[in-house]
Amino acid sequence: MTMPQQRAAARPRARGTERSEARRAELIAIGRKLFADTSYDALSMDDIARQAHVAKGLIYYYFQSKRGYYLAIIKDSVADLVTFAASGLELAAVDRVHRTIDSYLRYAEHHQAAYRTIVSGGVGFDTEVHSVRDGVREAIVATIAEGAYGRRDISALARMSLFSWVCSVEGATLDWIDHSELSRDTMRELLVKTLGGALRAVEELDPAYPAPQPARRDT
Repeated sequence: MTMPQQRAAARPRARGTERSEARRAELIAIGRKLFADTSYDALSMDDIARQAHVAKGLIYYYFQSKRGYYLAIIKDSVADLVTFAASGLELAAVDRVHRTIDSYLRYAEHHQAAYRTIVSGGVGFDTEVHSVRDGVREAIVATIAEGAYGRRDISALARMSLFSWVCSVEGATLDWIDHSELSRDTMRELLVKTLGGALRAVEELDPAYPAPQPARRDT
């Protein structure tokens, strides 16, 4: 086959790949809406196909199984959260912290079923869901470290303090979305203040990591 013939043959394959990726992304977007407030066990593949107005075989074609479909949905929605948390480098540290925590709470509030799955580890012991959860934890720790200390490579002590704070945030957020007794703004400010306590504890144990001075914020 000549070079022009090879290029001509590659173009239809490229277009087919683009269409396939677009279709897969469309199914994930549909799934994000379906599973936003509905647990994994509550929807069968028949339910999903009917509500998504697609053939069940199409979902199997792209994701192999219901679990594969759900994992793809979770990974896609979490990727948005992690990307958003890692952005905003131009903001002042305190503003970035507020923004990161607010986006985290918004995600939990609007994707309650998915959030519970991520934090609890899925149905049984699901290593892939645990991996997603660990990735979110590390991303939040890195974002907070960068805002507080100007770098991500921090000491074991500082990392453990931030990691412990993130784990406590998970438990508190689960309780918050289950009971909704506090507004998101109040919840965010509470978590910001508990983070301040964690950072001050690090400073007491290791003066090389001074806690950032809180800035005055307009209400």
